[in-house]
Parts: sequence; structure tokens; C-alpha cells
Amino acid sequence: MSTSMPAPLDVKLMNVTATVLFVGCALLMLAAGAWWVMRYPGFAIARIVVHGDLVHNNTVTLRANVGPRLTGNFFTVDLRAAREAFEQVPWVRKAQVRREYPGILHVQLEEHDAVAYWGPDTGSALVNSQGEVFEANVGDVEQEDLPRLQGPEGSSPEVLKTYGLLAPVFKTLGLELEELELSSRGGWRARLENNAVVQLGGGSDEELVQRTKRFARTLAQVAGQYQRRVESLESADLRHVGGYALKLRGVTTTSGEGAPAVRR
Repeated sequence: MSTSMPAPLDVKLMNVTATVLFVGCALLMLAAGAWWVMRYPGFAIARIVVHGDLVHNNTVTLRANVGPRLTGNFFTVDLRAAREAFEQVPWVRKAQVRREYPGILHVQLEEHDAVAYWGPDTGSALVNSQGEVFEANVGDVEQEDLPRLQGPEGSSPEVLKTYGLLAPVFKTLGLELEELELSSRGGWRARLENNAVVQLGGGSDEELVQRTKRFARTLAQVAGQYQRRVESLESADLRHVGGYALKLRGVTTTSGEGAPAVRR
């Protein structure tokens, strides 16, 4: 029976040294290979192809603005960072980025479609059709007469939805709904194209629409009783139970400018 003798210490040291050298050489080769891949001109991003229906951006300006912010080459570019860079461009809502060998980045863009201004008229915020608030140069808005919506932070989808419910009701009066505001307490305030202010009160969508329809259905008749037309409306308060109060241009009472109470 033979018993293997332990390797001498110098042999062990030689084995450890050889292993370290081998691993070190392998790491150096990998590093050199990675450096070569990153530096080799043939792997550079040669083209950025932009897809999508673009209204406020174009392919040339997008390449010029985003291209310098893309680091690395075709293999090493961070697609997530590239997507975020494109989504930081004004008017861009979403971006998808993918590679196509050799050297091409395909970018699919979706722009915001502005349907309303958001917040005070001194700001630059807009609302898209999804109810999302975004910042952009309002001077680039092509649509005319966009309404202005306001409300607490995070309420833009609700305000946009309510605007969609109320605007057709006011339109039956021949008046456009130009501003709609939701207060922090849940009350609604509207301003019409003739600058009339209508306090709508709170409640569910159904209650709000019902009150507004009742007002729209009877306003012409009430204004006619004072020899006035719908356009003479200056303000109205729909928060009264069973009726509303309104103020008509040129209508006075014994106490001055009147606010006739109407029950319907």
C-alpha cells in the first residue's frame, strides 16, 4: 500500500503562482478585448432611425439633440438610458429603442397630443388626451382655443374627464367651456367664453351633469323674462338646493346688481 506524499511547499507556491498568472492573463485579455470592442470604429452607432408620427419634432433635430448624449457603441450603449434621453425631449411621451446590426438604433416615438392647458396661465404645463400633465413650450401648440384646466396635484385625469362631460352641455347654450377648475374641497368652477363664471358645486359626475343640464335647459327662459339673452349671463351659482342663482348683465334690483334666484 502506497501513501501519497504531500507536495513540497515550493511546488505549492509554483502552482499558486501559475494559477494567479493564468487568471491575470485571462483578465487582461478580456479587458483588452472589451477595450477593443468599445474603441473599434466599426462598432460605432452609424445611424439613428426615428419612427412615429412626429408633429413637434423631426429626425434631424432629434439626432442632433440626443445623439451626443448616447455613450458607448452599438454593443455597449445603454438602451434604457437612450430611451430616457429621448423621453426628455419636449413633446415626447414615450420612446422605444432597439438595435439592428450593424450599427443602427431604431427609435419609436409617441408624442403628446395636447388637449388642454393646465394650471395658471403663467405656466407652461399642458394636458394630453390620457390626462397626463407635461411641460412644453406653449408657443408650439398648434390647436387654437384649447381650454384651461386646473386642480390639485394628480387630479388632471379627473378634471379632463369632467370637462368632457360638461363641455357638450354648455355647448347647447351656444357657449364654449373655456376653463374648468376643481378646488381642493371638491367643488367645481367653470368659466365660459363670454367670461361668465358658474359655480357648479360638488358631488358625483351624475349629480354635476344633472345640475348643469337643468341650468342649461332653463337659462334662456329665465333670461328672456328679463329681456336678456343667454350671452348676457355674468355669473351663476348652481349650489342651491332645488334651483340656482344667477346674475345677468344689465339686470338690477333695488339693491343694485341683482342675482335673481331661480327654482327649477
